[in-house]
Amino acid sequence: MTLRSAFVGITGASGAPYAVRLVEALVENGAFVEVCASEMGEKVLAYEMGGLSTRKLTEAYGVKRYAPDDLFAPPASGTSVPDATAIAPASVSTLGNVANGTGANLIHRVADVALKERKRLVVLEREMPYSLVHIKNMAAVTEAGGIVVSAAPGFYNHPKTLEDAIDFVIGKVLDAMGVEHELVERWGHKRRGG
Repeated sequence: MTLRSAFVGITGASGAPYAVRLVEALVENGAFVEVCASEMGEKVLAYEMGGLSTRKLTEAYGVKRYAPDDLFAPPASGTSVPDATAIAPASVSTLGNVANGTGANLIHRVADVALKERKRLVVLEREMPYSLVHIKNMAAVTEAGGIVVSAAPGFYNHPKTLEDAIDFVIGKVLDAMGVEHELVERWGHKRRGG
């Protein structure tokens, strides 16, 4: 499936390389991508990616950027919600907000709208270990129609680089979003040209 539009929320959990790779993969797939980082998401993005910001992501990939307090942004409305939403990486506090419908920023609101409009919502949970509260929140998101993906790379495809491990996780996110890709070799299949 080719998505026409996607929203990527970036929160304060460690895992900024996941966010960047997801944006890159969605753009490569031809999707119109909208991005929003929480205040801490912006700080972690800069810290982990050598000064990168969502403003620079906009310049590099042509994505549309929104401030976290911009609740007038189009993806906050059920009439303009994207085909798929991913929060990558998702902090456990964001998970809690989404699970309980207690939105405090645009990322929470877009996730809530995605659930109510029955659009795809993928939450890439990065923080661990999990408390029972976190596990219950994951169950609540799942019961509401979202998909929780753990930022845990597999090793059966014999990753040789950190990028290979990142691609494995983002491949799982893209699968959950319904996006065709060739980021990882499927079990029992060889990549084209491989």
